[in-house]
Amino acid sequence: MKTRSNLERVLEEGHFAVTAELGPPTDADAEKIKRKAKILKGYVDAFNVTDGQTAVVRMASWAACVIGKEEGLDPIVQMTCRDRNRIALQMDVLGVYALGIHNILCLTGDHVIFGNHPGAKGVYDLDSIQFIQIVKTMRDEKKFQSGDEMEVEPCLFIGAAANPFADPFEYRVERLKKKVEAGADFIQTQCVFNVKKFEEWMKRVRDEGLHERVKILAGITPIKSLGAAKYMKNKVPGMDIPDEIIERLKGVPKKEVPKEGIKIAVETIQRMKEMEGVAGVHIMAIEWEEVVPEIVEMAGLHPRP
Repeated sequence: MKTRSNLERVLEEGHFAVTAELGPPTDADAEKIKRKAKILKGYVDAFNVTDGQTAVVRMASWAACVIGKEEGLDPIVQMTCRDRNRIALQMDVLGVYALGIHNILCLTGDHVIFGNHPGAKGVYDLDSIQFIQIVKTMRDEKKFQSGDEMEVEPCLFIGAAANPFADPFEYRVERLKKKVEAGADFIQTQCVFNVKKFEEWMKRVRDEGLHERVKILAGITPIKSLGAAKYMKNKVPGMDIPDEIIERLKGVPKKEVPKEGIKIAVETIQRMKEMEGVAGVHIMAIEWEEVVPEIVEMAGLHPRP
């Protein structure tokens, strides 16, 4: 009998879902995960753990997910194709389900040149779309990519990422459609700062009827400093921060910028709650998890169902 994850239950029941990112440490300290999990508990329906984000060595996503699960949270394991061939990916899919993890986010993975081991060899045997299809086949047909059959299938709620802001913009919905057709059940998007452009993307999503086939969670990132906002605007590919947000942050005293950043995040969530086809939000408070409860409460999303 299939066991639904808490996230799947919340979305299937039509509630506006809240997930959040829990950043894994660059060491073997389990207490860091436990501390962050305690902050998030009661305020999110599930939590993500990144998998070697920006190709930097951190605690394995699956391990941090298990620690967070022991604290009473519903984990979303992230798994990248950068570091594993199709054999290793399928092995890990079986393993995470056996450990009681019922959500997965399938990613291609950042290139190794961005990380702290630029001489490492990326695998990229598959891309995220192919990986999604493999997980769906394992779940729905009890078959490996080779065609071999299994007795107990990994009943995972399958997620994928989407960036509505990357160029070429016209191709963004087509790529989303490929992920939906491959088997994605939910989508977590890049951080939304340019709400107008996101609205245009969602209009195209609705025109294709994709909002009825997949649950879309809009990415939300509270801005902690003006410097961070400028860095994301100018240095992070695929990030779209309008000039008016930069000017707004410039207009408040330096010590008030974090509070203003939280306010912008809450305002964005309110816009998402009103937008047809948006099923929830994914809060990425990078190494700032302690503000997630405040954001959730201010947005009127607490208590969780």
